[in-house]
Amino acid sequence: MFLAKISCGDGHGAQGDGEVCLTAIETALQGGFRLILSKDMSLKQPRAKTSTLMISMGFDTSLDRAMETALREMMDYIVETRNISCTDAYTLCSVGVDFHVSQTVNTSKGVPALFSKALFA
Repeated sequence: MFLAKISCGDGHGAQGDGEVCLTAIETALQGGFRLILSKDMSLKQPRAKTSTLMISMGFDTSLDRAMETALREMMDYIVETRNISCTDAYTLCSVGVDFHVSQTVNTSKGVPALFSKALFA
């Protein structure tokens, strides 16, 4: 048996780059999700992808640790999918991955790392 944890909610129609005080323009969400069970994967943190981006995430009470987690998760993704060394993935993250602060509003700080798939096109 596999256990999946997924949360879909707290839709924001507008918010700055990093929620800071529980205030955003809340909105209803409507959409569809396609979940694919990959039995050969073991993720420590959530990942997401779009047609142009791969996104890793880091969450922690410390913003520094959340950033480190997002970085390590992105390095793991690059090593797993692009067949390059960990050292090269680390260098690539420094020059080609965008890190943002998604939240500081509560005890969990959030940092997503955005990797453009175009870097390997």
